[in-house]
Amino acid sequence: MNITAKDNHVSTNVATSKKNKMKENRVFNIINIIFLTLFTIIIIFPIWNIVVKSFSSPETISSVGLRIWPKEFSLANYQIVFNDPTIWNAFIISVLKTVIGVITHVLLTAMVAYGMSKQNLLGRNFYTALGVGSMFFSGGMIPTYLLMRSLGLLDSFWVYIIPSLFSYYDMLILMNFFREIPSSLEESAKIDGAGVWKIFTRIILPLSTPVLATIALFNGVFQWNDYMTAKLYISNEALYPIQMKLYEIIVQTQAAANMSNITSVVIPTTAESIQLATIVIATVPIVLVYPFLQKYFISGMMIGAVKE
Repeated sequence: MNITAKDNHVSTNVATSKKNKMKENRVFNIINIIFLTLFTIIIIFPIWNIVVKSFSSPETISSVGLRIWPKEFSLANYQIVFNDPTIWNAFIISVLKTVIGVITHVLLTAMVAYGMSKQNLLGRNFYTALGVGSMFFSGGMIPTYLLMRSLGLLDSFWVYIIPSLFSYYDMLILMNFFREIPSSLEESAKIDGAGVWKIFTRIILPLSTPVLATIALFNGVFQWNDYMTAKLYISNEALYPIQMKLYEIIVQTQAAANMSNITSVVIPTTAESIQLATIVIATVPIVLVYPFLQKYFISGMMIGAVKE
């Protein structure tokens, strides 16, 4: 009887404990959902406000304020932007430098990482020391500019590609991933007569899709959003990317606004409308690409950065 009563008491305590944990989890989930919902709204609403203003008529942009729908729906802003040939040229430059930059960066970094993943690589410790040093020290802006000039990369499309060919940080992620691939796969391929290049292209790269997609996403976002390279090394407007064009529009808008304040002259809001429409156009492509790589992002980061 005592044993039965004790068992009943224990089961009652266990049931009570489970109920308390379920209640705590329910409260935590509710608070978490509310917090994340508010946080998402805080992030999305400013972006949505830019989109709304970009679809408003140029005359009403200054009076729109914060709205969830355009006051006077209009495509005039986008018509002005798309009718500007320099915008199209800048967009093409951005696409080219992003596509070419991502492909060359991923391939070169993967090749170096594959070699560095081999323990028997001659001079491996020396290369590691050089790579780690490059992560903490750099020559600075002026020496880098002088280097680009000596290489003949000023006012050249290749200034977007060559300096971004390799990243030691990305190489570390790829190297850790390559180390986890069983060596028996390479040994069996060698027995079948495959060379190093064939093993790398036919076995290693196909197995590395998640981490390669992660590195491609990192570099692609950088290439698409980068305007400092054009600002420092490009003076030919025909080689400006879309982000540099956007930067020019913002500067011109601010200059026009300052001039209107000094002269007390009201300027048309077309400059601001072009700025907002250009922001949307410059953001949409990378936003559309991200969902296709998102499924590889988390797995690629975990596989390449975590070692058990």
